[in-house]
Amino acid sequence: MTPTSSALEPARFLSDFYISFWIPTAVLTTALVIKLPTIIRLWRDPLLRAVGGLLLLACGVFVFCTPSTIAAVNRWTGVPNISAPWCYSLITAFCGSCLLLIIAWRNGLSDRSAATRRAMRWVVAVYSGVIAALWLLFALADAPVERLQDLDTYYANTPFMREEILLYLVAHSIACLITSWLIWNWVRTEGLDAWLRWGLKLLGVGYVLNLMFDAVKLVAVGARWCGRDLDWLSTDLAPPVAALSAINIAVGFILPHAGQYLHDRWRVRLAHRELRPLYQLTRTVHGDGVPFVLRATPELRLTRRETFIRDVLLPLTRHIDEDLDRRSYDAAVDLGHPPDRARALASAVSILDAVDTRGHTPEPADTAGGPDATHLLKEIGAVSRVLRHPDEIEAVRMRAAVKAIPAESAVHE
Repeated sequence: MTPTSSALEPARFLSDFYISFWIPTAVLTTALVIKLPTIIRLWRDPLLRAVGGLLLLACGVFVFCTPSTIAAVNRWTGVPNISAPWCYSLITAFCGSCLLLIIAWRNGLSDRSAATRRAMRWVVAVYSGVIAALWLLFALADAPVERLQDLDTYYANTPFMREEILLYLVAHSIACLITSWLIWNWVRTEGLDAWLRWGLKLLGVGYVLNLMFDAVKLVAVGARWCGRDLDWLSTDLAPPVAALSAINIAVGFILPHAGQYLHDRWRVRLAHRELRPLYQLTRTVHGDGVPFVLRATPELRLTRRETFIRDVLLPLTRHIDEDLDRRSYDAAVDLGHPPDRARALASAVSILDAVDTRGHTPEPADTAGGPDATHLLKEIGAVSRVLRHPDEIEAVRMRAAVKAIPAESAVHE
């Protein structure tokens, strides 16, 4: 059947938006590499095994469904179109893995109920049966002409090949429909982590695109049954839809893990940076500072900086004027600062005063009865942040000094 000019126009248009199958393969491989260390370390975890199996099968689908790989497999085996049942089997196994993953993921590892185990056994049995049927139908079919890109439509009317094509598309559609429904129901669940919610949304989009892939394939095959030619749907539209689907699914798996990892890294680095003003101040008391270690992790650098600051502040609290601390807190509250910030500003004033006092007075002989430094050692982050605002600290200091004048006058009287 010769394609009409009207059928060729969409194909020419879609060819401009061709997405190489190696792009989703690279994204899926990246997702697999990110997950692989955790999968190996926690191999007994069924959820992680399901994730690893799904990503591996998804990579296999795009590697073996590439026309060059299809031709190589056919040539290596010497059987024309042997790649058809092989690719269809990979797609079907991918469908089953999707359902197994969602069942394990949604119900959680603690769910060992008979219903969950029964559902997982049912999925394995049904999709294993579909794969066996695909190979049986191919063995019964007569498909001597090698087709690298349009096998679905070329053999749409061939006995047994027709049933094989319909079987894999229906099995794929049912799996994607159930998986998509489960995912979007899960997205609406309250209390989900933000990274997990966005990952699920991307997975949901990916499986909706998979349904679009099945729909355009079925329309193209159905057109052949009706004597029409809509092959461009199968050869030009379906592949980029499948590629976009794989990219969304891969990123959906990557995002919860990578997003949380990057968020934690950012939080640690931000905390390390926020402590810099207080760290610089404590270095004026103890000049050695924290030794730089090239291979130190961000968490280790943060821990060392926190430890250094607390180690310096602890003896410094012997010089803290508790009356000044109380007056500074009252002054900060009077200036309109909320209690937490007022506490941090008062501590900053007290620490600055203690640093100055330490240089002019000897160390106390008895350190057991010094001021309680518990709150100060806990709020080093807040104190360090307010040290970036010397104008606010100076305002609190001046108001606290004013509050001290009436008290001193009363003492003299």
